[in-house]
Amino acid sequence: MSDLALARSVTLQPIAAIAERLGVAAEELEPYGRYAAKLPLRFSAPDAPRRGRLILVSAMTPTPAGEGKTTVTIGLADALNRIGRRAVAVLREPSLGPVFGLKGGATGGGRSQVAPMDLINLHFTGDFAAVTAAHNLLAAVVDNDLYQRPQGGGLDGTSVRWKRVLDVNDRALRQIVVGLGGRTNGIPREAGFDITAASEVMAAMCLCDALPDLKEKLGGIFVGRTRDKRPLYARDFKAHGAMTALLTDAIKPNLAQTLEGTPAIIHLGPFANIAQGTNSILATRAGLHLSDDVVTEAGFGFDLGGEKFLHLKCRAAGLSPAVVVIVATARGLKYQGGVALEALRAPDAAALERGFDNLEKHLENVRALGLEPVVAINRFTSDTDEELNWIQERCAALGVAAAVTEAWARGGAGAEALAYAVVAAAARATGEWRPLYSLDDPIERKIEIVATRLYGAGDIQFLPKALADLRLIAELGLTRLPICMAKTEKSFSDDPKRRGRPTGFTLTIREIEIAAGAGFVIPIAGDVVRMPGLPAAPAFERIDVDAEGRITGLT
Repeated sequence: MSDLALARSVTLQPIAAIAERLGVAAEELEPYGRYAAKLPLRFSAPDAPRRGRLILVSAMTPTPAGEGKTTVTIGLADALNRIGRRAVAVLREPSLGPVFGLKGGATGGGRSQVAPMDLINLHFTGDFAAVTAAHNLLAAVVDNDLYQRPQGGGLDGTSVRWKRVLDVNDRALRQIVVGLGGRTNGIPREAGFDITAASEVMAAMCLCDALPDLKEKLGGIFVGRTRDKRPLYARDFKAHGAMTALLTDAIKPNLAQTLEGTPAIIHLGPFANIAQGTNSILATRAGLHLSDDVVTEAGFGFDLGGEKFLHLKCRAAGLSPAVVVIVATARGLKYQGGVALEALRAPDAAALERGFDNLEKHLENVRALGLEPVVAINRFTSDTDEELNWIQERCAALGVAAAVTEAWARGGAGAEALAYAVVAAAARATGEWRPLYSLDDPIERKIEIVATRLYGAGDIQFLPKALADLRLIAELGLTRLPICMAKTEKSFSDDPKRRGRPTGFTLTIREIEIAAGAGFVIPIAGDVVRMPGLPAAPAFERIDVDAEGRITGLT
C-alpha cells in the first residue's frame, strides 16, 4: 500500500478525543474539520509549567536514499506511549516546495505517519499562506514607499534587502526586476524571492514567546537604509501591526494525530539547510506542558538542524533536550562510503565501514554540545542482520546505545527497543547542553567555531559581498546575534559532492543575510540558495484528484 492509501485505511479519532488524551477540553479547541485543530496559546505561555522532558531526533548526513527521520520521530512517540509513557510528537509543518518537488511530503511513512496525511501536506490550517501574506505585505509596503516618496529623502531603493516569498520551488524568481512598464507600475529595482520556509516572518513566529513578542520581532525586521545611511526597520513603515494581524491564527500550534492515536502538535519551521528548520517554541512548550515526553525533530543532519535547534531555539527558550536520537541507516552509511545510489541494496561491508566516519562525526558533535546520543538504526527491507549488528557493535564501541527500528513496517511496536534505550539514556542524563560560542564572539568567530568544530573545516573564506555584510552588521550593532548557517545538507562541507567525513576544507561564505527581527544573521556558504528549484521528474506529476475529490499520488 502507498503511504496515502495506508493512512486512509486507518479510522482516525475525532480531534476532541485526541485533545482529551492531553487533558485539553473540546471547547478550548479551534477545529479545522474533524481531525485537526488549533490549540490555545495559554498552553504555550512562558510561565506555563513544564512537566515533560524533551527528546530531539536528528540524523546523519542525509542521502538521496532517505533516512526516515520523521518516520522514526513518529514511531518513537508511538512506542513511548506503548511502554507506558505519556508522549506527544511535536513536528514541523510540510512545505509545498518538497511536496511538489523532489522530496515529497513530511508526514512520515508506512505505519508511522501523522494524519490526515493529505490535509497536513496540502495547506493544513493555512499557516504558510499567512506567513506568505504577512511577508509580502511588507514587500508591497516597501515598494509603495519608493513610489510615493521618490525624492522625499526616504528609503534608498538600492539598499533594500527585503525579498518576497512563495511556498513553491521556482528558480526563475531567485533574481528578478520589479517595477517595469512605466511610472504607474512603480520604481524599477532588482529584487528576488525566497521560499516561504526561509522567510524571516516564519523564523520570528518559530522563535517568539507570544503575540506581543511576535509583533516586536516583526517591527525589528531590517529593510534597508535611507539615502543618508540611516537604517530603516519594518516599524518605521508602520507595517508590523498589520503583519501581526495576518498571523493571529497562524501563531497557534496545530493538533493532529498519528495513525496510532498519539497526539501530534505540528507547527511551522521546515528547511534546516537554509532556515532555522525546527517547529515553534510555542508548539514545543505546549507539548512540554501537556505530556511526559516530547519527541521533536530538527531538519537534515545534526550539523544543520541539531546545531540550530540548540544555538537558536534552545538558547532563546531556555530549553535543553534530555537525549538526542541520531537516525542512521545501513544504506546511508554505504552511500557515505562511496557506493552509488542504485547499488545501495547490495551488502558491502567495506563501504559500510568507510561511511561510518560520517555517523561518528555526528555523534562527536552531539557530545561536543554537552549531550548524549542514542542511535536509531532505521531498518529497510534490503538490510541484512549482519549489517545492522555491525552498526550496533560499532556504536557500542563508542559507548553509544543503538537500537534497530522498524517503525515504518510495524509502527510503534517496531520502535519499542528504541523507546527503552531513550528512556534509559534520559535517566542517565545529568546536565544541560552547552553552546559552542558566546554571543559576545564576533560574527566571524561564530562562523569559524561552527565550521571548524562541527563541520571539520580547515579555514573560512569570506567573499567580498560577505565582508561588506559584516561591516553593515557591525554598523547596525548586530554583532551579538547568533548565526543560522545556510549550507548544503548533503555534506559537512559546502560542496554537496563531498561525502563521508571531509576534513581540512575551506568553507566559503558568499554573503550574510540579516534577520534582525528574528534574532540572527544568516551566513550563506558555497552555492546554496534560499529558493530551491524543481527537479527533472518532480513529485507533482504523480499528484491528481478524482471526480469525488479524493487526492492521489502524495508521498
